[in-house]
Amino acid sequence: QVQLVESGGGSVQAGGSLRLSCATSGYTFCTGSMSWYRQAPGKEREFVSGINLRDSTTYADSVKGRFTISRDNGKKTIYLQMNSLKPEDTAMYYCRSDTCDYWGQGTQVTVS
Repeated sequence: QVQLVESGGGSVQAGGSLRLSCATSGYTFCTGSMSWYRQAPGKEREFVSGINLRDSTTYADSVKGRFTISRDNGKKTIYLQMNSLKPEDTAMYYCRSDTCDYWGQGTQVTVS
């Protein structure tokens, strides 16, 4: 079992930046492969970015070049640095343990 707690969301103007954090606790092996997803009102949840055991990263085309996923193993935290934010990035952002299929509660990002 693993617990995931997201933070760092907020309201920013277009072109601004935010850094989301996903603090993890519980079974360490569950955090080997982690992802960020987002869900905008009226839309399906979509993949944003992922990082695996070897720290290989993947990104949705819509965020490539603007978002960066990373991890700090000592702090057991996954980050999503979001730059050049656009209004279409507005959504609830969720952290997910791909290894164990656990989800956090989400953090809201609003870009105006």
